[in-house]
Amino acid sequence: MKCFFSVLSCLAVLGAVAAQRQVAVQEGPLYRTEGSHITIWCNVSGYQVPSEQNFQWSIYLPSAPEREVQIVSTMDSSFPYAIYTQRVRSGKIYVERVQENSALLHITDLQARDAGEYECHTPNTDKQYFGSYSAKMNLVVIPDSLQTTAVPQTLHKVEQDPLELTCEVATETLQHSHLSVAWLRQRGSEKPVEVISLSRDFVLQSSSDYAQRQSLGEVRLDKLGSSTFRLTVFHLQPSDQGEFYCEATEWIQDPDGSWYPMTQKRSEGAVVNVQPTDKEFTVRLETDKRLYTVGEPVEFRCILEAQSIPDRYFAVSWAFNSSLIASMGPNAVPVLNSEFSHREARGQLKVAKESDSVFVLKIYHLRQEDSGKYNCRVTEREKTVTGEFIDKESKRPKNIPIIVLPITDNWVVKVPQHHQILPPGHLESSISVEVASNASIVLEGENLHLSCSIRTAGRPLGRFSVMWQLVDRQNRRSNIMWLDRDGTVQHGASYWERSSFGGVQMEQVQPNSFSLGIFNSRKEDEGQYECHVTEWVRAVDGEWQVVGERRASTLISITALETGFAVTAISRTPGVTYSDSFDLQCIIKPHYPSWVPVAVTWRFQPVGTVEFHDLVTFTRDGGVQWGDRSSSFRTRTAIEKAESSNNVRLSISRASDTEAGKYQCVAELWRRNYNNSWTRLAERTSNLLEIRVLQPVTKLQVSKSKRTLTLVENRPIQLNCSVKSQTSQNSHFAVLWYVHKPSDADGKLILKTTHNSAFEYGTYAEEEGLRARLQFERHVSGGLFSLTVQRAEVSDSGSYYCHVEEWLLSPNYAWYKLAEEVSGRTEVTVKQPDSRLKLSQAQGNLSVLETRQVQLECMVLNRTSAASQLLVEWFVWKPNHPERETVARLSRDATFHYGEQAAKNNLKGRLHLESPSPGVYRLFIQNVAVQDSGTYSCRVEEWLPSPSGTWYKRAEDTAGQMAVRVVRPDAALQVDTVVPNATVSEKAAFQLDCSIVSRSSQDSCFAVAWYSLRTKAGGRRGSLVLEDGEEEEEEEEEGEEEEDPTERMALLSVGPDAVFGPEGSPWEGRLRFQRLSPLLYRLTVLQASPQDTGNYSCRVEEWLLSPQKEWYRLTEEESAPIGIRVLDTSSTLQSIICSNDALFYFVFFYPFPIFGILIITILLVRFKSRNSSKNSEGKNGVPLLWIKEPHLNYSPTCLEPPVLSIHPGAID
Repeated sequence: MKCFFSVLSCLAVLGAVAAQRQVAVQEGPLYRTEGSHITIWCNVSGYQVPSEQNFQWSIYLPSAPEREVQIVSTMDSSFPYAIYTQRVRSGKIYVERVQENSALLHITDLQARDAGEYECHTPNTDKQYFGSYSAKMNLVVIPDSLQTTAVPQTLHKVEQDPLELTCEVATETLQHSHLSVAWLRQRGSEKPVEVISLSRDFVLQSSSDYAQRQSLGEVRLDKLGSSTFRLTVFHLQPSDQGEFYCEATEWIQDPDGSWYPMTQKRSEGAVVNVQPTDKEFTVRLETDKRLYTVGEPVEFRCILEAQSIPDRYFAVSWAFNSSLIASMGPNAVPVLNSEFSHREARGQLKVAKESDSVFVLKIYHLRQEDSGKYNCRVTEREKTVTGEFIDKESKRPKNIPIIVLPITDNWVVKVPQHHQILPPGHLESSISVEVASNASIVLEGENLHLSCSIRTAGRPLGRFSVMWQLVDRQNRRSNIMWLDRDGTVQHGASYWERSSFGGVQMEQVQPNSFSLGIFNSRKEDEGQYECHVTEWVRAVDGEWQVVGERRASTLISITALETGFAVTAISRTPGVTYSDSFDLQCIIKPHYPSWVPVAVTWRFQPVGTVEFHDLVTFTRDGGVQWGDRSSSFRTRTAIEKAESSNNVRLSISRASDTEAGKYQCVAELWRRNYNNSWTRLAERTSNLLEIRVLQPVTKLQVSKSKRTLTLVENRPIQLNCSVKSQTSQNSHFAVLWYVHKPSDADGKLILKTTHNSAFEYGTYAEEEGLRARLQFERHVSGGLFSLTVQRAEVSDSGSYYCHVEEWLLSPNYAWYKLAEEVSGRTEVTVKQPDSRLKLSQAQGNLSVLETRQVQLECMVLNRTSAASQLLVEWFVWKPNHPERETVARLSRDATFHYGEQAAKNNLKGRLHLESPSPGVYRLFIQNVAVQDSGTYSCRVEEWLPSPSGTWYKRAEDTAGQMAVRVVRPDAALQVDTVVPNATVSEKAAFQLDCSIVSRSSQDSCFAVAWYSLRTKAGGRRGSLVLEDGEEEEEEEEEGEEEEDPTERMALLSVGPDAVFGPEGSPWEGRLRFQRLSPLLYRLTVLQASPQDTGNYSCRVEEWLLSPQKEWYRLTEEESAPIGIRVLDTSSTLQSIICSNDALFYFVFFYPFPIFGILIITILLVRFKSRNSSKNSEGKNGVPLLWIKEPHLNYSPTCLEPPVLSIHPGAID
């Protein structure tokens, strides 16, 4: 049981692992054009339930890469954000569910703002989260720059006219893309038909309607230059009528390796009207009669009626009861089917071309089974530029039926009977016989015609019986035929069979004239021919009696056919060049008449073989029979037999390797027997003729000029291969491009373009990843080939050359390589761009106050490339520190980084970077401190993109140095040194003002302290104002020479942070602090006592806040001593009056104007004492009695004025 649960646990774990959710999205980046329809697939796997999943699509725009913008969802109609809501509702953006776990995002009208990072999210449907729930990909939207233009026009053409149309296709897409171009024809509302197209892989192809014409060269598509595509239709047909336009498609390769059609454009159309020529023709079938007997001949004539027949091509086929008998092409060479070919071989049938318009079918000996329907079919053919034939219109006439009847059993010559009874005793014969022949010497096979004429002295008395006999050379007599008195014809035993076939005939031409015909004579028919005539008369008893006999003879000599039979083969062109013609003559001796059946066979032994095979046979009845291995000869061979002789000429056109070898002529002499059988009398074999078929002498010349090419990477390498001369205008070229590196022994193949424009990438292109960077072009001149290596890299340096192969089309339409040649080399050096990076070398010194801002400018005066990326680094040399330290760095991707110096000097919050214009970088150090002093400079690295997309550092430069000295503000603190003395009464209050005349910085804070100045024991009271001014001067001089005898006692101190110090014990509870202005501080001493009499001063410390947010004391200054005299309550009235200026003026001026003179006298008396007390008066000589107390009521114990705050720097 434990084991069982362990297994379950393991299975549960494995199940959990297997159920890990995975979301996959189409790999990016995808490049798509504006206005196109894009789909992005997304699928999810590894989930448990349910089977149908939901999909949500969002985008992260480049302007806000962290912000998700929702587009569309399969589960929530309110999912899209406002900018996508309308497009989703209108169906321009939607999600197509392909399967339960797979979906496609459709954007039908792509816009530029649709570029960004797309995220496909699938909400979790399981109990727990495990795996990934979203995936992202990038979409780049580029402008649609494809342009397809053609001249709109209407053309009126005649059938067989050529047609040429051009189309301009151009694109400005920066990404690497391929173009495919197609020409189409549209007729009305019919579906467009592709005429010919060039695929993105540079492969030419056509639809089924034009495939045959394209393979024969009738339809062509040529690229002229970089953007022109020309359509050529050499022989227009009426079916070509319609609107022609070109359609271009721009393809881009997605990251998964597949090609995607980004955009497609079509040009304006050209309307082509094709006027058909008068190509009508009619066919008529004729024969002499419809009823025949077995053995009779029949001739059918197929008559063609048309215009310009010699300039046109027709093929004829014969049919019997809808079964093919024979066919004959435009070359007039008949081809018979197996059944009729045997009859044709035996001379019983013939198919021939009698004239350009008459075609004949002859059957020399009809059979009863030949009864049936006969017909012919005529098909017009069109000859293409390559020599091939294309079937066009076909016609046939009505069938002609014939009937073949069997022959009768007996054939006799009817002789008229005369019944006359002669008188008795009249039995003498008066006849004479004469034999004549058509010739005494005849050629075997010729017909013999013998006549036997009976002459009588009077009227014939009875009847005649006539017998023909032959006495041969050995004196052997044989009966040929005889005609008895009753008119019955009898055959001799040896001539019975021949007679039955009509080979021997006897006929009573006239009553007294009898003929013997021996047809198709033989050598054994030679000899003495006798005509034996017997005259018969009827006796009285009614019996026939012989009256008399007469005979006559003639000698006939027959020459055997094989006598002198010989054959000779000759040729005037034993050596020919490809596509030339040559004739072979088979001369037969002697010159036989045309009726002599001679069969001539041309035999052929190809080069490299040991056996002859029959090529073609001119049969004994004039037919042509091709050998089993002569298919390559049929369309290019004509066989002709001379009418006046049996000489046979074999003419072979468009010679090729197939026709090279030994030829031999074999002649057979035949004789037709009486029973229509054939006997071969003799066979003669001619001499051998060797025909050599040579390839044309090549005229191929490839430019051998050497070239040196130096260029900067990322530029295209333009390689040219120029064919200066070629053997034929129809030459095709295979171009192989090689590169040779110094480290390699041999060149490596980059690209091969075959003679039929197919592309094959070499191993070097595959290893180096050059496929996407290669572009091949054949220029309109035809002999200039260009290979462009886009986005050249340094590794592409090497020696480039092309290997050109010249190919020609052999007469049997097979391409063969005639010659090859290597071009001169192009030495290519690809280097990195010359470094032109230059920074401003301006030096400078800068002294700046602490807490101010320092601007460090780094100016790039020149750079290597506008597409480069710059890395800018600022560094500093500190005093007494030899090593430089990095302050900040701006990376190539515009990311700002702090250096180690920033961490040390707490610069992270004080650095600010600006780039107001390209190449100008400004680093601001805000709130500088003394520690920031040093020599600053910047260093710039320039990075360039390699053609493969990686970045490398091309150059670096350092700018001029800037010496920065950060100083603290100069101490400018001044405290008012002109301070009036004061005399107050006991229990009154006196004020101690501390006035700051100037400060070092507007941001400074102050610490203020008041002191009471007492003379140390044994010293003088220097703090009181003396009556005698001279004595005071003496004490000052002594104070300079001796140590300061003054003892300081602090009354009150206020720190820069507005924190009060303890009050001095004598004044505790009697002090009141006031800050009347940012630069005026007042301390009021209440309840003055005589012990308060003395000198007072205030000391001011100026404090500043350092950039490190720490306060430091910049300077301090102490005011001049203030003399305070507190009068005892027992003081005289005079002192009271004199101590109060208001009372003084009131008493002495206003109440007693009449005593002015007295007052003046008193004033003169006191003149001396007033001079001695000037130092104790207020500013501008105004006595202290005139200083009014401010209208501020502070409690003696309240030391915090309302405007004060408890932190430094708040006292302003």
